[in-house]
Amino acid sequence: MAITLTESAASRVKTFLENRGSGVGLRLGVKTTGCSGMAYVIEYADEIEDDDVIFEDHGIKVIVSPKSLVYLDGTELDYAREGLNEGFTFSNPNAKDLCGCGESFNI
Repeated sequence: MAITLTESAASRVKTFLENRGSGVGLRLGVKTTGCSGMAYVIEYADEIEDDDVIFEDHGIKVIVSPKSLVYLDGTELDYAREGLNEGFTFSNPNAKDLCGCGESFNI
């Protein structure tokens, strides 16, 4: 089981955490929503729960709950800029379909 970050994503997360001044890492999860059924949830992690699974890549801790890990195992998180748009992108080998707007996926 693994969640990985590209160097670009790790650098961006590190900058966010430094600017924020606190946090132990990045919390990654999923929620039920969108046209395809599931959407990614990404937020700062200020603490680690007892049952959380922790992955560390490029010096950044990625914290995932066991419930979300089932859907995220093998995912690579990247940070990209395309024209005027920028943001995190997910390469999830478990996703079978993505919605047209790119906001949700299904397994």
